[in-house]
Amino acid sequence: MRHKLLVCIFLIVATLAVYWQLTSYEFAGVDDSRYITDNPQLKAGITGQNVIWAFTTDHVGLWIPLTWLSFMLDFELWDLDPGGYHLTNLLFHIANALLLFFLLTRITGALWRSAFVAALFALHPLHVESVAWVTERKDVLSTMFWILSIWAYASYVERSTHAKYLLALFTFTLSLMAKPVAVTLPCVLLLLDYWPLGRFQVDHSGVDGNASSQPDINLNILRPRVLPLILEKVPFFGLAAAVSVVTVIFTHRLEGIETLEFLPMRFRIANALVSYVAYIGKMIWPHDLALPYPHPYMTLPIWETAGAGVIIVIISFVVMRAMR
Repeated sequence: MRHKLLVCIFLIVATLAVYWQLTSYEFAGVDDSRYITDNPQLKAGITGQNVIWAFTTDHVGLWIPLTWLSFMLDFELWDLDPGGYHLTNLLFHIANALLLFFLLTRITGALWRSAFVAALFALHPLHVESVAWVTERKDVLSTMFWILSIWAYASYVERSTHAKYLLALFTFTLSLMAKPVAVTLPCVLLLLDYWPLGRFQVDHSGVDGNASSQPDINLNILRPRVLPLILEKVPFFGLAAAVSVVTVIFTHRLEGIETLEFLPMRFRIANALVSYVAYIGKMIWPHDLALPYPHPYMTLPIWETAGAGVIIVIISFVVMRAMR
């Protein structure tokens, strides 16, 4: 317990030391005006009419009612003082680092490795955008409920009850209401089922195994076990699909999505593969970071796309071998 307390103190102090300067910054010139300073709904504060607006508006092409409500609460507290908005982002980021640390220690039992990952999460330059850019409140807010949903799910796996399952589903819903990117969570839960929760694993008698035993897996026993785990996630996938449809509709209203005629699917897939590798590279060696990254459209050479695909396959293979 003492070691956990020391890690928590380090995470709080280190994050404050790096980010406290934000409280003296102004709003950013990108999107902050649309979300906050030039938003008449926000300036009215939290009212019944504004709550309805938050759940129905397509103001920025996203369905983010929880983010809108958090900005309205900020206005009640800080008016239009940017330091207060930055401070709120910072506090959410610190809370997320602490939640991630406790979550990882709970599901892996590895204290110092969990501390390292939490510190990397708190201090990595890739997270500067989420904390220093007030508009990205949706990122830090969604992340908090994303982690809480995984925590509730891990508790559900330990002891399956309807209440714990519904709590995981509820916190997932809140995460989606802050930022639609949380739609990836159901897939993450399936990955966690494999490791470290070990729900795919069985011992030689066919009884559930655990993440530390690493038994030989009988595929004839494993196959029937996968389907129930997928069916268990159907409500999560259903929510993710619903929010995805709403996001596409809202974004199309603002003409924020290029048509398939203008940007064919093969180029979208190519850009996705290259972007995966590019972000892995920035995670290892952060450089040339920016708020918007210009879309390459149809200028990606074939060798770059093919190389990115090969790198992703190799990384996946190495990780799977290492886990075995």
